[in-house]
Amino acid sequence: MPQARDEIHEPRMCDAALARAFEFLGKRWNGMILGTLITGPAGFSELRRAVGGVSDSVLSERLTELARAGLVRRDVHTGPPVAVEYQLTPAGQALLPALHELTRWAAENLPA
Repeated sequence: MPQARDEIHEPRMCDAALARAFEFLGKRWNGMILGTLITGPAGFSELRRAVGGVSDSVLSERLTELARAGLVRRDVHTGPPVAVEYQLTPAGQALLPALHELTRWAAENLPA
């Protein structure tokens, strides 16, 4: 007796790299932080105001994650006063075309 179609074919799987990208970028605030840094370097307070609604501790945690992933660089300027600035790394900048396309797609296809 021939096998049923479902038994012959492997189940469809999402690409592992795409799954990792959505898991990382889909984490609350990560995409918004990266989107804010598109326009250039920003300090912590500037990021907090631009993102809106994120607590200091969560913003700090997300910035650390983004830096650990190699997407954001943290620069300390010795001052006085001491200033900390965050900016996209080359890997973070490589995301810009995808972020622009996601923004365009959302504006056209997702209700506001």
